[in-house]
Amino acid sequence: MTGRYSEHDHEHYERPRRRTRPRTKDRPTYDDAVDARVVTVDRGRFTLLLEGRRVMAMKSRPLGRKGVVVGDHVRVVGDTSGAEGSLARIVEVVERTTTLRRTADDDDPVERVIVSNADQLVVVTALADPEPRPRLIDRALVAAYDAGMAPLLCLTKADLADPETLLSTYRSLGVPWVVTQLKGEGAGDLTELRERLRGRTSVLVGHSGVGKSTLVNALVPDAKREVGIVNAVTGRGRHTSTSAYLLELPDGDGWIIDTPGIRSFGLAHVQPENLIEAFPDLEEMTEDCPRGCTHGTDEPECGLDEAVAAGEADPDRVESFRRLLSAREGASDW
Repeated sequence: MTGRYSEHDHEHYERPRRRTRPRTKDRPTYDDAVDARVVTVDRGRFTLLLEGRRVMAMKSRPLGRKGVVVGDHVRVVGDTSGAEGSLARIVEVVERTTTLRRTADDDDPVERVIVSNADQLVVVTALADPEPRPRLIDRALVAAYDAGMAPLLCLTKADLADPETLLSTYRSLGVPWVVTQLKGEGAGDLTELRERLRGRTSVLVGHSGVGKSTLVNALVPDAKREVGIVNAVTGRGRHTSTSAYLLELPDGDGWIIDTPGIRSFGLAHVQPENLIEAFPDLEEMTEDCPRGCTHGTDEPECGLDEAVAAGEADPDRVESFRRLLSAREGASDW
């Protein structure tokens, strides 16, 4: 040792320690947390509905990267008064009953949860202006079946085209539908649609310009969702809704979630075995299929082909199912 340091002079050669509080395994219990529901999300801030009032909140650090999406039931602490400038903290996300997912495209392994805790997916499509896109409907139906949600086809602008042409394509699938129109006899009558929405939490999806925001404003007059127009050259609508938004129906017997118009809906996360489960009558016919059978058109010895040949399965229904299966594997552009 030199004269400068001695073997007992620890103060001079030990690394300085950070002066932080000691870590503990104890975690707060949040016994005082209250229940709320996520209405919308905007740049890391969450608007919650709590006992009839709107409360702004942020996600607490212990949640880490756990996502919080529209429709989530959460538990919050802090300032839940809803006063201007107040900010609560989300400390827990209650287990979800359903999750509607998508991927950016069909090769993207990253799933994105769009909304949660919804039990019905309403696919809104115009019969004209813009023209209907069956692949959009097919892919939305696949997402609904995969999420365990009941599908509903809502056809708008029936004053411009006959809905039967499109409906004939989906009749064999047993998908329920409602038809609405803005002009002519029966214009603005949403009685049937309201009945389909009653007692449910329904997500409205569709590409821009199909009249989704118009429907939302008619169903919830205080919603004041911005309405766009369809480009006469491209036949596509302009995005008017920029984020998903949860709204309560006026009679208090149901919720709807308006979502932004989207042009891609990747289904990379959907597995064929999950899709066939949504069709119990067809699934029982695939019990003897070879291991790894996707039940597609080109699969050898598929039980669906044998059932059709034996007259035990409706050929139109099998064809419709396989169309959904191919939609899962095809391009995601709507």
